[in-house]
Amino acid sequence: MDIRPIRRALISVFHKTGVVELAQTLAARGAEILSTGGTFRSLEEAGIRVTEVSDFTGFPECLDGRLKTLHPRIHGGLLFRRDLESHCAQAVQLGIVPIDLVVVNLYPFEAARDRPGATRDEIVEMIDIGGPGMIRAAAKNHDAVGVVTRPEQYERVRAEIEAHGGLSTATRRRLAAAAFQATARYDAAIAAYLDGEAGEGFPEELTLGLRRGARMRYGENPHQQAALYLASGQSGDFGPYRVLGGRALSYNNLLDAQAALALVRDLGERPAAAIIKHQTPCGAAVAESLVGAYERAFSGDPVSAFGGIVAVNAPLDVATLEAMIATRQFVEVVIAPRVDPAALAAVERAGGAWKGTRLVEVPVPCPPRLELRAVEGGVLVQTPDTGAAGAWRVVSKRVPDEAEMRDLRFAEVLAKHVRSNAIVLVRDQTLLGAGGGQTSRVDAVELAVKKAGARARGAVLGSDAFFPFPDGLEAAGGAGVTAAVEPGGSRRDEEVVAAADRLGMALVFTGVRHFRH
Repeated sequence: MDIRPIRRALISVFHKTGVVELAQTLAARGAEILSTGGTFRSLEEAGIRVTEVSDFTGFPECLDGRLKTLHPRIHGGLLFRRDLESHCAQAVQLGIVPIDLVVVNLYPFEAARDRPGATRDEIVEMIDIGGPGMIRAAAKNHDAVGVVTRPEQYERVRAEIEAHGGLSTATRRRLAAAAFQATARYDAAIAAYLDGEAGEGFPEELTLGLRRGARMRYGENPHQQAALYLASGQSGDFGPYRVLGGRALSYNNLLDAQAALALVRDLGERPAAAIIKHQTPCGAAVAESLVGAYERAFSGDPVSAFGGIVAVNAPLDVATLEAMIATRQFVEVVIAPRVDPAALAAVERAGGAWKGTRLVEVPVPCPPRLELRAVEGGVLVQTPDTGAAGAWRVVSKRVPDEAEMRDLRFAEVLAKHVRSNAIVLVRDQTLLGAGGGQTSRVDAVELAVKKAGARARGAVLGSDAFFPFPDGLEAAGGAGVTAAVEPGGSRRDEEVVAAADRLGMALVFTGVRHFRH
């Protein structure tokens, strides 16, 4: 094993977790330790012999801390090639000594950016300069220098130093790759912030700074490999998803979880529940209580709910959890902003099919600023469908009553979350049947009617796009649907309106399409 001993290390970190223990390991091996600011004080207070960088360089820290480590003795010590006689001779001539290890983590730019009330000056001051410079210098010269950028790396580095007195070539290369990934993510976050200030919704270059989180057991199918990559600012293996019980989340779980969270986010502030199968809602409702919302959602399609994912927009209480258990259905995942400890205990008592159910806490998310989808040779990027309602216009002779109008608004939201061609049937703010992913809109209507059964009589219909012909509306009216909402805009709108009037249906145009391909 090719081991490079560590005789001198520079430690300068914003997050101090674990750094004292790492420094103690280095000191025990006889390494000289250089440090700055708060890190210097933490190490000194721990009884570790440490030299302040300003004493090492002979140049004071200045400009309110903006200039600390940008000095030839620092960067020369990181960059000079130990295998080149000319470099070694110049280092001796210039008084440059080797630095064999850099331990640096960067100013928390994203935390400053996301902090409520943070001023632009406060955010800009969290753009680290010296840290990325040292990281990149050490990573470039990884044949001789180790670079540690995350506290999660400390234990493995400590173990190797304790066992071998230094770091192997393989470890230095691995750490260098992680270092360049860290600075790339950091710069991407800063660029995105500045692009946003400049009004660049679609910047000339889009850099994604993603960190690998959990490795999935497999992808959509067992023969596919998969992993979760997390956006900057997310920690842990699953980012915002905090798994409280059950097996680890799978690739398909996360896809369905995203669909469930997006739907309950759109259902407003009243207690809401959504049941998702294959990224499609098979149950959704709002009510005065969370348990009522879940019971209504489950009643929409109890057969399809088996093995689904449930999301709610309020803390999961015991009553709601017990209502789920009482259905005797297997539930893959239950997601809530918070889970009452008593509800968690109820799952543990339930056993049986619930033994593997994952209970997950995740804040009801804000919509992403951009949506990305891979295509051949690149990525499609769009702004999210925020669901902003257009100017609703009653185009039929009959005007929807108050209950119908409330259900029509609920149906329009649901239609956003069903694959096009999307048709949903709703009554009492409860999803009764959905038809999506069909090549014909009339087929989608017939599927939704079949799902709703006799309950279609008296329900309202939501469509994600206009009816190109009257046949879809006629199929709904024939099943007893009393009102419909759609964007309008077809060349045959007059024929569709005439069909609504002939059937005695109320028809509302919104002017806003909600395709979901």
